Amino acid sequence: MASYPLPRWRPGRSSRQRAPLYTAEQRLRRDATRWTLVQAVLAPVQFLAFLLSLALVLRFLWTGQGLQAAVLSVLVKTSLLYLIMVTGCFWEKVVFGRWLFAPAFYWEDMLGVLVLGLHTAYLLAWWEGWGTPAQQLAIALAAYASYAINAGQFVLKLRAARRQAAGVAR
Repeated sequence: MASYPLPRWRPGRSSRQRAPLYTAEQRLRRDATRWTLVQAVLAPVQFLAFLLSLALVLRFLWTGQGLQAAVLSVLVKTSLLYLIMVTGCFWEKVVFGRWLFAPAFYWEDMLGVLVLGLHTAYLLAWWEGWGTPAQQLAIALAAYASYAINAGQFVLKLRAARRQAAGVAR
């Protein structure tokens, strides 16, 4: 198994000092694989499911109404998360030659594992009936908070990739 150095966060480094997000070969593979389109479709769908589910969960927690809708929305959101994580692994394998934790997306993948773990904790609590519905949905809110941070990481990476591509095109 190949050994890869862990990416290190270095405060004060400008974008000009950072290594490119993609090599020319990786960019070609990224643009040629169908997994890029799959990710581009699933990401906004999942984000919309997140917003709707967040509203339904908060409605239940504030009013006590709409438990079934809140639970169903969390199950849909979690299913979409699993789907985007699995297809993201295929994408990462094609583009970077690794199923997960490619150096360019190491920290996004690390937080993604936490996001997945929190969503799975909700599923277990719901399935096993652990705690009250409000306690179970509190786990979902923690999962959603971590998801929001992780989604922000990916938006920043997308912007960095666009800036890199614009620099390459010049």
